[in-house]
Amino acid sequence: MMNRNFTNLNLLKLSKFIKLILDRIMAAIALIILSPLILGIAIAIYINMGSPVLFTQPRPSRDAHIFNFYKFRTMTNEGDEKGNLLSDEKRLTALGEFLRKMSLDELPQLWNVLKGDMSLVGPRPLLVRYLDRYTPEQANRHKVKPGITGLAQIKGRNSITWEEKFNLDIWYVDNWSLWLDLKIIFLTVFKVLKQEGINQKGHATAEEFKG
Repeated sequence: MMNRNFTNLNLLKLSKFIKLILDRIMAAIALIILSPLILGIAIAIYINMGSPVLFTQPRPSRDAHIFNFYKFRTMTNEGDEKGNLLSDEKRLTALGEFLRKMSLDELPQLWNVLKGDMSLVGPRPLLVRYLDRYTPEQANRHKVKPGITGLAQIKGRNSITWEEKFNLDIWYVDNWSLWLDLKIIFLTVFKVLKQEGINQKGHATAEEFKG
């Protein structure tokens, strides 16, 4: 029994090492192949909204380590007469809405994967201010690196509740395998093409997690 457990532990460590290598290799290949598209999107955003082209925000990675998270910018910086930003719905541009529908705004995160801040598959990195709102069980989502896509994204994305998202994230952490990652990547392609679950009703993306 002890030998079997030792073997299973070694296989798990090997699988995680393979995931790490595959993440970097696949991110590098994707960045090279998609570089004309990435450049084209950057130019379109600059013409449509000006600078900056990228949206940068601190997000928590594995073990709540904070990193700079990148997305293509999809909203303007328009504010009211008091200088406060308008709601996301009012600042979201037609170009930004298209990029979100096709998940093209997520492409800069390939750089996050190449740097080692993120993985191709894992729980989505959420806002830093949510960290102290999680239950101990929900906080387990930070036992692994966050991903560009994940189980919650193929099961409903922003159309499901926060509780459902966290349950799926925790299930992923507890049942992770390379095969599961490949299945999620495969199903993500179909979800993107079907443009399902992009936003929650009444929100540009999803309502704030209050804990």
